[in-house]
Amino acid sequence: YDCYEPAIDLAGAKAVHVALDPVTFAPDWNAVRAAIGPATRMLMINSPHNPSGAMLSEADMRELIAILDGSDIVLLSDEVYEHIVFDGARHESVLRYPQLREHAFVVSSFGKTYHCTGWKLGYCIAPPALSAEFRKVHQYNTFCSFAPAQYAFAEMIEQEPGHYDGLGDFYQAKRDRFREQLLTTRLKPLPVPGGYFQLVDYSAISDLDDVDFCRWLTIEHGVTAIPLSPFYETPPAGQRLARLCFAKNEATLDAAIERLQTL
Repeated sequence: YDCYEPAIDLAGAKAVHVALDPVTFAPDWNAVRAAIGPATRMLMINSPHNPSGAMLSEADMRELIAILDGSDIVLLSDEVYEHIVFDGARHESVLRYPQLREHAFVVSSFGKTYHCTGWKLGYCIAPPALSAEFRKVHQYNTFCSFAPAQYAFAEMIEQEPGHYDGLGDFYQAKRDRFREQLLTTRLKPLPVPGGYFQLVDYSAISDLDDVDFCRWLTIEHGVTAIPLSPFYETPPAGQRLARLCFAKNEATLDAAIERLQTL
């Protein structure tokens, strides 16, 4: 995600990128092993993944355990879409694996889970020793979140404890409907295992690079998509992908499809 590297830079560290498979967005664990060196202090993962929606499997978690075994490397796991998973899949949280959670920060989002992302309120789970160090920085970084949101989320958690159990089905219905509609366009939808973003291949429509295509799509057709290249250190040559969001009401999605059908 695009906020990772600036945070690393501000901490005085250096980001070392390991590219995902350009088709499946799966990690190459041998490449991860090769990227780890004596100066490595932290490994960052994100599942379900933004922007692709790809998810780490149990086999991936076993690879992580083997890679980190015996090291002092801290794991940071971004799991903000943890409840937005589809087709009966299980989100493989770092918290399920004692060998990982003992050395990990797991970050999630109240905003993503409770449909109010603009409130920018999340949480971090970590073992006591790591949490104590985290709080030293957090205290003077954000000081505190605004009180009304804290009360609202506390009340929601107490009164609707099962809300997130239906979140996957809620978004899967939107995903399935949106994907079916996309088949009436010249855009090619990619698989979406989790999250609420839909990647589309627009190579049948344009040879523009993704930034220019998304700018053209916004200005000329009134549909805003996000290019994928800013998510890469080195974008794959010739990739023609853009990210659409289906976390919208049906009327908005229908209007977008009508415009996309004209491309």
